[in-house]
Amino acid sequence: MGRWIVPFIVGLAVVGGALFGVLYMNRGSHVELKGSILKVRSLAEGDGAIVFADFRVTNSAAIPFVVNSVKMSMETPDGEVADAVMFSKADVGRVTRYLKFLGPQYNDVLSIQDKLPPVQTVDRMAAGRFAFPPKFLQQRKTLRIKIEELGGVVSEITEPAPPQ
Repeated sequence: MGRWIVPFIVGLAVVGGALFGVLYMNRGSHVELKGSILKVRSLAEGDGAIVFADFRVTNSAAIPFVVNSVKMSMETPDGEVADAVMFSKADVGRVTRYLKFLGPQYNDVLSIQDKLPPVQTVDRMAAGRFAFPPKFLQQRKTLRIKIEELGGVVSEITEPAPPQ
């Protein structure tokens, strides 16, 4: 029984080393975005609120991240999750032109078919309208932006802490 222990340990070390090497060589092929929400601006509009969320994302993969969809949601103080109706790039241009209270558009809107370059950090924005009164937005538990890649990978950026 003792004569099999040394070859077993050596074989295990060789297999472990090979597995580590394969994973290490493929570390840049894992498509995922990491980021944070930098600033959230809102404006009451009818029975809802328009929200602009500026965020910073990093594509750590060695390949471009091609956006399939962008969604924004918030969790109300009651624990209810509300999804925003997202604005297109043209809509954001019109909103910033006519509703000056929201301020200017600082970053490009992230939308379908946009490519985030490999191994780079970029600033973008998402804009949408929630069907909740602005008071729910001010008291929210969290705001989330979900970005789906063409291959189906979903990355989620969450607001760091609720505003006070």
